[in-house]
Amino acid sequence: MDLGSIFLILSLLLLVVLFISRPLLENRSVAVSQEEHEMSALLAERDRLLNALQELDFDYALGKIPEADYPAQRAALVQRGVDVLRRLDEMQEDSSTQDMEERIEAAIMARRADAEAVAAPAGLNGAGMLRPSAVAAGPDDELEALIASRRRGRKEKSAGFCPQCGGAVQKSDRFCPKCGTKVS
Repeated sequence: MDLGSIFLILSLLLLVVLFISRPLLENRSVAVSQEEHEMSALLAERDRLLNALQELDFDYALGKIPEADYPAQRAALVQRGVDVLRRLDEMQEDSSTQDMEERIEAAIMARRADAEAVAAPAGLNGAGMLRPSAVAAGPDDELEALIASRRRGRKEKSAGFCPQCGGAVQKSDRFCPKCGTKVS
């Protein structure tokens, strides 16, 4: 082996080692607030309690749990679940009102931006105001119009059903395409 190939192999080996060790060397510390940590713990507890309730009901249905013990165990699990849900509601109540208002405002702004984008090609009416169809029109409306025209075209071609097999028959058919019976 010559000296150039040895250096090439060593450099490739170094690149591979660096590529493989990169995830271990990166600092991926994610700052999680105490509130987020508590919310995550409560959500995990809620899921655990729901699974425990399902398992308890399943075991009771199979007869693994005596009838005397089942109501007490179920009531205890339900009560713990109620406590967890109350704490979750209290934590989400503060942030949900702000989040909801922000989402509503964002939706309104997006709707206005869409209306302006549609109104530009649609134009204004004679009074200089937006036409109502310009605000309501959108990409979904074009798609709905295409679907409606296709359905009308199919209805015009359709002549009904075959009396023998019940298959769909078009006006141009003299015989049923499914069974071959003559269609009058």
